[in-house]
Formats: sequence, C-alpha cells, structure tokens
Amino acid sequence: MRDFQYLLPQTLEEAVAFKKEHGASAVFMAGATDVVVRMRDNLMTPDYVIDLKAIPGLDEITFSVQDGLRIGALATMNEIAANEAVRANYPTLAKAAGSVGSKQVRNRATCIGNIVNASPLADTATPLYCYDAVVEIAGPGGRRQVPIRDFIRFVRKVDLQDGELVTGIRVPVQKAEGRFYKIARRSQVDLSTVCGTVLKTPEGWRIAMGSVAPTPLRLDKTEALLAGRALDEALINEAAALAATEVSPIDDVRADRQYRLDMVSYIVRDALGKLA
Repeated sequence: MRDFQYLLPQTLEEAVAFKKEHGASAVFMAGATDVVVRMRDNLMTPDYVIDLKAIPGLDEITFSVQDGLRIGALATMNEIAANEAVRANYPTLAKAAGSVGSKQVRNRATCIGNIVNASPLADTATPLYCYDAVVEIAGPGGRRQVPIRDFIRFVRKVDLQDGELVTGIRVPVQKAEGRFYKIARRSQVDLSTVCGTVLKTPEGWRIAMGSVAPTPLRLDKTEALLAGRALDEALINEAAALAATEVSPIDDVRADRQYRLDMVSYIVRDALGKLA
C-alpha cells in the first residue's frame, strides 16, 4: 500500500471541502472494508483518504410512521440487522444486512458503502430496490436525492458528481410482506451467486435480483404480469419463466449462466408460492 495523507473532517461541510480541494486524488472512507482492501491490492491509490467517522449524526438509524426509515452513511450492517424498527418494518433489509460477510465484517461494513461500491451482487441492494429507496447526496452544489434505481448505473459506477458523497438512504413507509434470498456456495461468509427480494404490497408485487446483470435489477415485466391477478400455479410458473428472461447473467468462478437463470426462476416461484 502506498503512502497517503489521512484527513478527519469534523463536519459534512469540511468533508465536502476536502474532496473539492483534492478531487480525484482523494477518496471518502466509511467502514473501510472495501477501500482499505482495494488500496492494499493497488486497485486504488489515493493521495488523500477522507475518513467520515468524526462527523456527527452519520451513524444514526431513525424511523417514523410519517417519514419512514433513514439509514446514515456510517450505520453498520450489524446495527441495521439488529435495529427493531428495521426488523419490524423492513424485514428483508434486516435479513440482507445480516447476510453480509462475517460478524466482524458487519461490525464495520456500512449499507451505504455496499451501495456506493455498486457491485452487481450487493446484498442490501435488492430489498432497497423493492422498497423504492432514495439515496441522499451532499456536495459543493448542495444536497439532492436520487432513486436508488437511478443511482447505481453500472459496475462500480454511480450517480455522484465531483466532490459529492452519500450521507444516507431514505426508505418510504411500507406495508409489505416479503422474502430475501441469498444463494451462495457456502451458507455464511460468502458472496452471493444470486440474491433476490420479492415483496407483496397493497399496490402489487415488487421483485429485484442481484448478481445477474451489471447492476441490481427490478423485474418490471414480471411485476406487470402479476399485477391485479390472483396467483395460481400456472401464473406462478409463467412469472418464474418470464423473470429469467429479464436478467443477463454471466459465467464466472461462482456459477455458470444457466445456474443463475434457474435460480432466478426458483426465487420467484418459491417466494410467490409462500406469499400467495
């Protein structure tokens, strides 16, 4: 790992100013589970590391029936998985957060880091896609919000402009019953071969998949097929088959393309059967 200068801003404004000053030679750090590994492996070589941990309020998880859930940029996976409001109102997100890595990793890793990292197999992405989460951003031009489906653009590419950072994720109030799936080679401490979330809401079905395309995906065609229709075995099978046509997985060391297609169909079929 090459030498770098460590910066510890005390306010959000100071963090933004540091990034504006140093530009592409600086990187923000929250939980450090991704940044430090990438620096160690020389996949990134910043001159400045801007640590966000001293900024008050970024570690908060708040919930109200009016405003829904807000997860701060420093809230860890274990904190999200154990939070009573998350478990009661967004159980698939709690389960997804609790599936990431090991307990030790979850004590440092953040949900915001999982999203900003923009990996196709980010475990917390599929529930957040189904819950219509919104990403909160701060930068030199002020603050803005972006739906998570628009925020993640490609592998490791997100909608962040120069000097901007994510301060939190807001999740609307939901009345939903759902299932989260993580299919991996091992039952714990492994990356997802396929992950997915299926929600049943008063407005209709929501289905999202990960590790089957360059970004996580909402399966819009499958949701439209199910809209307003009573589930029976024929419709469930039709939806499971359609779901596999909406994804574009690849062969890699964890699984081949056909296996992933089969798992997408399995997730949809199993979840619809259990939630019907």
